[in-house]
Formats: sequence, C-alpha cells, structure tokens
Amino acid sequence: MPALRTRPWRHLAGRPWWRQDRGATALDMSMVVPLAFLLVFTLIQGGIWFHGRSVAHHAAQQAVDAQRAYDAAPGAGEAAADAFLARMGGSLKGAVVQVSDDGDTVSVAVEGDVINLVPGWSGHVRQSVQAPVEKFRP
Repeated sequence: MPALRTRPWRHLAGRPWWRQDRGATALDMSMVVPLAFLLVFTLIQGGIWFHGRSVAHHAAQQAVDAQRAYDAAPGAGEAAADAFLARMGGSLKGAVVQVSDDGDTVSVAVEGDVINLVPGWSGHVRQSVQAPVEKFRP
C-alpha cells in the first residue's frame, strides 16, 4: 500500500524545475511583439489613409464651390483647393489638383500620397467632385 502513495511529481523534488524554461518569455515576446506592432501600425495607417482621403475630398469640394460660382475667375477652383491643402498642413504630399470646366459642369480631381507607416504599402488617394455651373437666367 505504501507504493500507491508515491507522488507522480517526486522526480521534480529537490531540483529547480522552473528554471529549465529560462528564456522562453523572451522568445515568446520576440515572436508576438513584431506582430502586435504590425497590427497597431496597420490600424494607424488605415486612419491616416482615411484622413488623407477626407482631406482630398474636402479640397475638391472647396475647388468646385469656388469654380462653379457665378462669374468665377478661370483659376479660382485650383487656388481654393491649394489654399485648403496649405491650411491642412501637408496631409497630402505631392497633391495635384485638376480642374475641368466644360461650361455646364465643373469637375475637380485631387490626388496625392499620405504618410506610410507600413512598409510596402502605397498610400495614394484620389477623390473627385463635380457640380453644375451657376448661371444667371432672367
């Protein structure tokens, strides 16, 4: 009967068994932390991309509003978009504003690049807005 009372973990008694996995936490962290950083930076990159997209859309809307006004000067839309982009503090790098006015409709396209935090990802945004030209009809 005394043989049944032996403990199965008896072979661990007398030696520091918890030290045999020394360095396992550092190894686990070296695998998990880069993945966590990639996830966090991808979420931040998504927010930056949506912000850049919103800035491009608002710049295009400002340009359309300025260009479609009654008796607007030929470069009013592009100047309004450039002024808006300057106020936004460089949210879009290399922003290009294209204004086309066919007499009845004004179309504006704004495109540029946002800051990249995730390597290998292209942060190019393009937004366009169009509206009819205001005309005076007696």
